[in-house]
Amino acid sequence: MNKNSGNVLELFISKKEQSDRINKAEITVDAKGVKEDKYYANNPNRAILITSKESYDLAKDNGIDAVYSSLGENILLDVNPYHLVPGDRLQIGQTILEITQNCTLCNSLAKVDATLPKLLENDRGIFAKVIDGGVIKKGDIVKF
Repeated sequence: MNKNSGNVLELFISKKEQSDRINKAEITVDAKGVKEDKYYANNPNRAILITSKESYDLAKDNGIDAVYSSLGENILLDVNPYHLVPGDRLQIGQTILEITQNCTLCNSLAKVDATLPKLLENDRGIFAKVIDGGVIKKGDIVKF
């Protein structure tokens, strides 16, 4: 984790009582995931979904207008972290996250566009668990 790799563009949470994802200026994360998110304390290995702006660019290049958050991410980066493998760590602000798995496809992507699940088969995002919790803010530096 020596190299400054990029920045946090956007942050999102989901609430049980709302269908739309909520854009936040900052989120608080701990071993159970993203506080206030409906998936908090569900599965620590799928606690945080990290997506790259490149996934949205790929969709746009294929004629799909997907708005930020429609891939289900908690953290949207301006760099592509998909080269990371389970066990790799990244630092965002003062937090340390560990990659646990690639994000699997789900039917919710088809609600955006029927071709999106196949298009983003390997480019939707990665899941991470929290090693050192804290606050993540828009604009925070991401180090791999």
